[in-house]
Amino acid sequence: MELILVIGIGYFVGSITSGLIIGRIVGVGDIRKYGSGKTGFTNSLRALGLKWSLFVLISDILKGIVPVLIGSTFIGNDWAGALGGLAAVVGHNWPIFSNFRGGRGVATSFGSFMTILVINTQWVMVIPIAILCIFVIGVFRYVSLMSVLGVFAGFLVICILVVQNAIPDSYFVFGLISMLIIEIKHIGNMKRLFLGVEPKIGKGR
Repeated sequence: MELILVIGIGYFVGSITSGLIIGRIVGVGDIRKYGSGKTGFTNSLRALGLKWSLFVLISDILKGIVPVLIGSTFIGNDWAGALGGLAAVVGHNWPIFSNFRGGRGVATSFGSFMTILVINTQWVMVIPIAILCIFVIGVFRYVSLMSVLGVFAGFLVICILVVQNAIPDSYFVFGLISMLIIEIKHIGNMKRLFLGVEPKIGKGR
């Protein structure tokens, strides 16, 4: 029952589409009518500007933090934490409150990933991922490229830590499935990157 409860909480929290909420509060309306049609940070940046899109980013990261904390720390079940975090990513991508049209799940996945490392005293492994993301966005200015590489690198970090028995095996399931969801969600972006037509940060799709 605890496992089902945390999965439900994760999906519920993930389904809270902060991009839509903030868009309506500031008078822009449904941000899915702009750019890529997504609800996450990148499209919020196009539709709402930097200040409000940062609120979206922080909210989306928190959505990944909450269920992992509840499952792994308060309930004390690492499977509950792993599946709760995964449910939050699913909820963000296919939110029940927004006709199952959400974002791509990168920020929410990062929130869960970061929390998993922190509660297992492996927080230092966040640093190389952060450096990689900053480098990619600073040099190439493609949010999609940063997302694809950053998520895959995060998955590799989880694999390494699981093999070393530094974190429970359950988090491999979170890492693998969330990585696959996010990479599949970026197939269109990757095609545009290969064709050289992918817009840089703050522009287009």
